[in-house]
Amino acid sequence: MVTVDELFAIDALLTAEEREIRDTVAAFAARRLRPHIADWFEAGSLPVRELAPQLGELGLLGMHLEGYGCAGLSATSYGLACQELEAVDSGIRSMVSVQGSLAMTAIHLFGSEEQKQHWLPEMAAGRVLGCFGLTEPDFGSNPGGMRTRAVRDGDDWVLNGSKMWITNGSVADVAVVWARTDERIRGFLVPTDTPGFQAREMHRKLSLRASITAELEFDDLRLPGDAVLPESRGLASPLACLSEARFGIVFGALGAARDCLNAAIDYARTREVFDKPLAAYQLTQAKLADMAVELGKGQLLAIQLGRLKDRHEISGEQISAGKLNSTREAIAIARECRTILGANGITLDYPVLRHANNLESVLTYEGTAEVHQLVLGKALTGADAFR
Repeated sequence: MVTVDELFAIDALLTAEEREIRDTVAAFAARRLRPHIADWFEAGSLPVRELAPQLGELGLLGMHLEGYGCAGLSATSYGLACQELEAVDSGIRSMVSVQGSLAMTAIHLFGSEEQKQHWLPEMAAGRVLGCFGLTEPDFGSNPGGMRTRAVRDGDDWVLNGSKMWITNGSVADVAVVWARTDERIRGFLVPTDTPGFQAREMHRKLSLRASITAELEFDDLRLPGDAVLPESRGLASPLACLSEARFGIVFGALGAARDCLNAAIDYARTREVFDKPLAAYQLTQAKLADMAVELGKGQLLAIQLGRLKDRHEISGEQISAGKLNSTREAIAIARECRTILGANGITLDYPVLRHANNLESVLTYEGTAEVHQLVLGKALTGADAFR
């Protein structure tokens, strides 16, 4: 028997350091995360405060950033780490992604030197948690329509509005909040103990249950003048952070798909149907073969995008292509694997329906599949079909 990685000779495309990072994260995930993930998912909780310092000790928080206690590793290494984390659960990869690719990246790209020195080392260590407030109740795919507003009052800023679907929102120490001002959209660093800040954890979720999701409200929240990210200039600034997060999803979603496929193969080899293993039937093998091919193609694309990103040659359209492909194929693989497991596939004894439920969210956030189709359509035709 061969694995999908062996079938496509994936290791031959990776450096020794990249393989070591991947294997280190996989070992940590197997030891610390995988034994508990079904219980966390069922309970609708995640011990973020407990896990963050451990992830920080591994160098996984902001691992692609340079300086300020960050590991400064390659984009491909970051993607491989995301793949191993999401092979356990999308909620865990989301926690790491929001901390590093959204909150920390916003400070790294657009913050002052004082802001970077104050926040980034503690965030890299996992002792301080961040969240990223862009999406609003009425503005998801169109963040430029946001209503959250910051106005000048002397030397201060006064913030009013709300954000929704904010990962880590109710456990964060600092929120990176994007708001409309008289000039343009700007980013603000909001300590969550500031009067006027309220975070309400969202419950009754059927997806990303092992993830903390919150709604944020700002009621005449007063910030000092130096709370603004000085280099943030319009909507392009938060969108640049989203590109970093999308890149992690390109790899991460494939980790979830790989975990489903491995579970389906193991199950099919041991489950007997009409006196022989399920794996011995042609229809089962056809399903497994098709899924392996799609997973392998997705991994090859992800590595190619990682190489482009490491050379600073990647475009937004290329990241959109990767995010669209990985999420769309991953959820199809998860659903097909469920059919192989039959009724057993709907239980938390196996990971496939948990992954499928999570991937419903991953397909949607950081740009829906439809939005990425339109991004690619515009690139191919030159015509903007968003409106």
